[in-house]
Amino acid sequence: MVPVVHPTGAMTAPGTGEQGWTAATVPAGHLPRDERADRMPHGTPETHDGVAKTRRGYASDTTDEDRRGLAHDEVREGHPTVLPALATALARELVRRVDEDHRATGEAHRTSTPAARQRLAKCRAGNAEALRAIVRRHAWPTAELVGAPASTAALMILLHAPDLAFQVVCRDLIAQAVADGRCPAPHHAYIADHCAVELGQPQFYGTRIDPVTCCPYPVRRPETLDERRRDVGLAPLDEQMRTLRLSG
Repeated sequence: MVPVVHPTGAMTAPGTGEQGWTAATVPAGHLPRDERADRMPHGTPETHDGVAKTRRGYASDTTDEDRRGLAHDEVREGHPTVLPALATALARELVRRVDEDHRATGEAHRTSTPAARQRLAKCRAGNAEALRAIVRRHAWPTAELVGAPASTAALMILLHAPDLAFQVVCRDLIAQAVADGRCPAPHHAYIADHCAVELGQPQFYGTRIDPVTCCPYPVRRPETLDERRRDVGLAPLDEQMRTLRLSG
């Protein structure tokens, strides 16, 4: 099971079915060369001579100044060493914040008042700042570092963050974590699609749904969409849409 992105923008957290996610990625060398640019989102893990690398995507997404500032001041890269007690505390904090988001989202949908919407926006902004602090100090909270449920919570916070530049940088950190086997591949699929849509580009895996049409935002090379989804452990698009319809 993967997080379900509803047309409202809310996400339903997966449960124990998360164990079925695969952290494997398909090396770029396994793809026909003329399809690689369309099959591999910016930041997607690639392999070269057997060594995992990450193709950054800043050139088309952010300026060089943005990249330098975010990479130096905002984000820690690599494999941090965190004491187990601290990792447990980080995991609890991430899950707690997502629970708060769910409550605020539910209230905003039930009442649809300006006050409720303001509380939701404030909640998501606060969650994003907390995640930014975690990433700055400890790098991306991978499943290896904080556990699968908390890492998924971090992804949900990131998807609701109001700062696209921060999302783009974290997208590439997640891509590297997937390449290293420290995060499930669907995590990168969701944030890659989110960034593509926000940048006005076709998405790669069809995970973002237009709330007006209740259909996926435009997808590049739709004839190979389900193949790409299978590559990262996602179910076929038709199955995702049935799940969305059943969940209301």
